[in-house]
Amino acid sequence: MSQEAAIERAEATAASPARSAATVRAGELVGECLATFIILALGDSAAAMYVLYDPSPYQHAYWGVCIAWGLSVTLAIYVTGAVSGTHANPAVTVALAIFRGFPLRKVLPYAAAQILGAFLGAAVVYLLFGPVIDHYNLLHHFSRAGDGGAAGVFFTHPGEGITPGHAFVDELVLTGFLVLGVFAITEQHNTLAPQANTGALMIGLLVATIGACAGYLEAWPINPARDLGPRVFCFLAGWGPQAFPAPQHYWWVPIAGPLVGGLAGGGLYQCVVRPYLPARASGATP
Repeated sequence: MSQEAAIERAEATAASPARSAATVRAGELVGECLATFIILALGDSAAAMYVLYDPSPYQHAYWGVCIAWGLSVTLAIYVTGAVSGTHANPAVTVALAIFRGFPLRKVLPYAAAQILGAFLGAAVVYLLFGPVIDHYNLLHHFSRAGDGGAAGVFFTHPGEGITPGHAFVDELVLTGFLVLGVFAITEQHNTLAPQANTGALMIGLLVATIGACAGYLEAWPINPARDLGPRVFCFLAGWGPQAFPAPQHYWWVPIAGPLVGGLAGGGLYQCVVRPYLPARASGATP
């Protein structure tokens, strides 16, 4: 082997760990983008079936919408969980960084990938249901920018009698339940937690349960990316001020409420439940 070839081989060997780490980081971001894409592409399609058709196939079966959203989360976890951990939610990512040692440097890249995935998911729903949206608005004499016609397919809004301030509290509480449940389901010392293969299903059912219990309040965003990505898409696709800043300047609520709620739910589990798990209380584990 020539001296030049030996130097090139040594340089390649030295560079391979860096390339490997870079590949892992890229894979994690792709995983988060794909996971949120799956959730929004399927979940917003269920919302389209609920909103755009009369009679709605879910008219007397709202639980079906909740299950569709929940199973979309389950599918996303099965597809990407081994790659990125499938946070698919900035509120979960932030809570994991604060309480579970997830690297802080990854929080913003993860959140950006999640928002991009939600944006692309909304774009696919628009591709599928665009003609139906136009027909719905024409039939009901709605406009996108003026009346927000069919905007509920893509992003959330407060229900009847709900102010933005009250909606913030709602989303704080509901996302608190979400992250509390996620922390319990994924806790290695929790002897009653489901096994790895069923944890994804339980998290999906948790999302569905939250929707079934309180979805009519604000369409249960409980995920800043789930609302923000489609909202950005709709702003560009003709909904304009109905997306940003939205009536009553509502746009910030599905971002701030879940972020604060995720910290509340994660903190509740870590401080009130985790210290008393049998294995930890006995001192058998650190």
